[in-house]
Amino acid sequence: MTSITDGMTSGEAPGLRGPTFDPYDNLPELIPMRTAAEAGDWPAVRAWFAGLGSVDELATASSLLADIAGAENFLERAAAEHPGDPLPRALLAERYVYIGWDIRSGARAQHVSRDQFAQFHDWLRRAEQLLIDVCAEHPGHAPAWTARLMTARGLELGQAEARRRYDRLSAHHPHHFRAQTQLLQQVCPKWGGSWDAAHGFARECATAAPDGSNAGALVALAHIERWLDLDGGEDAAYMRGQSVRDDLRHAARVSVLHPAHRPDWNSIGAHNAFAFAFSLGNHWADAAPHFAFLGDRASESPWYYLPDKKSSFLKCRKAALDTRGGAR
Repeated sequence: MTSITDGMTSGEAPGLRGPTFDPYDNLPELIPMRTAAEAGDWPAVRAWFAGLGSVDELATASSLLADIAGAENFLERAAAEHPGDPLPRALLAERYVYIGWDIRSGARAQHVSRDQFAQFHDWLRRAEQLLIDVCAEHPGHAPAWTARLMTARGLELGQAEARRRYDRLSAHHPHHFRAQTQLLQQVCPKWGGSWDAAHGFARECATAAPDGSNAGALVALAHIERWLDLDGGEDAAYMRGQSVRDDLRHAARVSVLHPAHRPDWNSIGAHNAFAFAFSLGNHWADAAPHFAFLGDRASESPWYYLPDKKSSFLKCRKAALDTRGGAR
């Protein structure tokens, strides 16, 4: 894979610190949830979730809670004590998915051992059993359906089943960004899909969503996935192509750069996707408005695809902001 920072000078734009990849630094309103979860305080966690204003916020919070080591212990108690509440079961199931995926690792299948796969599938089956019940009892519960997209992929249930689950969710919650990012992974070649399917789904989401949504970032994510699959210099040439640049520009204009865009918790990830994708092609002027929005707020994905995510972010940000005279 060609480095996008080869030959670039290091340095930070004036007035900016180094980037933070910590979601709790970037979204400090999430800190009370983490504090309550780490203390195993289900009533406080439940009260915090009850105050969220959208299913997209619920999805963000669910994914972060699922990444807290040991959270399964208090979630198992909460699920047992509140059998009529779908939230503790959905959160517990997603935590199981994260445990399983940590065991599997993000490596391609040929680099995952038989024992890793066995443990991975065992955790996903435990999650799936919880999620089947939640979705049957509460068919509009977005976190449960989103987690079922992850279990469908990990258990290799196929493209049709994954799409069925996405369609069930989108019937209640159209344009659900996190669910869209999960299905995008499914329709890529590495999980049995194709590039036509991946780019088609990304453009479908961007076109169907209201102007100013985050859905356009799926177009950037699809191109990044394709870049990852190339080597030998083809990766850099692909991202520098005019057709890719035009595709990215259009997607950015109708989404996070549209006047109707109202920043939310997903905006940071969406802008990072565009900043990264434009940087891959050395389209610095196109990357500049995304870096300007972000400031120091980086996201693990997609910067973790590079050997040194912090240095890469800094160098790309500097190159982009230099096209508009530096940070102001």
